[in-house]
Order: sequence, then C-alpha cells, then structure tokens
Amino acid sequence: MYKKSYSTFLTISFLACFTVFLHSPILAEETQETAYDSVEERRIFALMELERQELQQDRQNLELRENELKTLEASVDNKIKEIDNKLEKLKTLQRKIEKLLAEKSNQEKERIENLSAIYEKMVPARAALAMSRIDPVLATDILANMKPKAAARILDMLDKQKTSQLSSTFTTIQLE
Repeated sequence: MYKKSYSTFLTISFLACFTVFLHSPILAEETQETAYDSVEERRIFALMELERQELQQDRQNLELRENELKTLEASVDNKIKEIDNKLEKLKTLQRKIEKLLAEKSNQEKERIENLSAIYEKMVPARAALAMSRIDPVLATDILANMKPKAAARILDMLDKQKTSQLSSTFTTIQLE
C-alpha cells in the first residue's frame, strides 16, 4: 500500500516538475528560436530584439537625462532664490543708506541755517572777515540762507575778489 502511494506521489511530482520546466522562460526562448520557419524570420526577430534593446537603452538614457535636468533645475531654482534674497538685502541696505543720507542732508541744512542766523546777527565787518576764511561753498550756502539785506552788507565788506568768487559759486550752485 505504501509502495503504490509512493510511486503515485513520485509520478505526480515528476509530471509537475516537467510541466514547470516546459513553461520556464529559458525553455520558452529556446523554443522560440527553434520555432522559426526560415532564416529570414530569425533575422527579422533578431533585428526586432536588437531594436527593443536599443529602445530600452534609449529609455534608460532619457530617464538619466531627465533626472540630471531635474537636479539642475532644482540647483538653478536654489541659486535664483539666493540671488533674490541677496537682492532684497541690497535693496534694504540701499533704503537705509538713502534714509541716512537724507537725515545727514537735513542735519547739514539745519546747521547751515543756524550758522546763517549767527552770521546775520554779527557785525557785518566781523562776519565778512570770518566768511573770507571759510570754504566758498559753505560761505555761499550761509549767504543763501540769510536775509538779502544782511547778505548784501556782508558782501559789501568783503574784498572784490572774494565777492566775485562767492557770487560765481552761488550762481554755479543755483544752476546745479
């Protein structure tokens, strides 16, 4: 009884293994190669297989290229963000500098107005003496902020050369 069931088991096992072997991809390829009816058919199938392999290689190359391009695109995007951030920082700095320059300009204007008031209250002879020793541009700014009568009295006390120089500087500053 054991011999019959054992031999049946072996037979069934053999048939199962043989069936699996017949349907394996290795045997299927061999049977495909031998199943060609002519040399021309084999050549065509070989060419098709080569084309299939080339297409697969091209597809892999394209995928590699696509990945490279995505990496480059991400890198370029990061660089653009960095540049935008730096540009924004520069614009912020520019606004700060412009604000500081405006403050400085206002402070200088206020100082010149104060100096003008001081020179205006001075005796014209002493004001003329002091004005002859300072920078012509500063002297012109001071005179420009004074009342015309006070400025005229001080200019009257200056020598002709200094008066001419201050007048020419005043005209140049006015034109700028």
